[in-house]
Amino acid sequence: MSVKTLNDLFVETLKDLYYVERKLVKTLPKMAGKATSPDLKQAIEDHLSETETHVQRLEQGFQLLGQTAS
Repeated sequence: MSVKTLNDLFVETLKDLYYVERKLVKTLPKMAGKATSPDLKQAIEDHLSETETHVQRLEQGFQLLGQTAS
């Protein structure tokens, strides 16, 4: 998609954020599993929980804009 308006830029930025957050949701559990420090493992799991919330909020934002989350 070519960016012609500020709205297009906004939607493209949301798509980039959505991609990264979903990638983190897949990667963080692997990182937590390999963590040797209990504190580090807990921090990664906390971050995963926050990231899952970010994904949900981005999906809500796409829905409000009438766009498909992708």
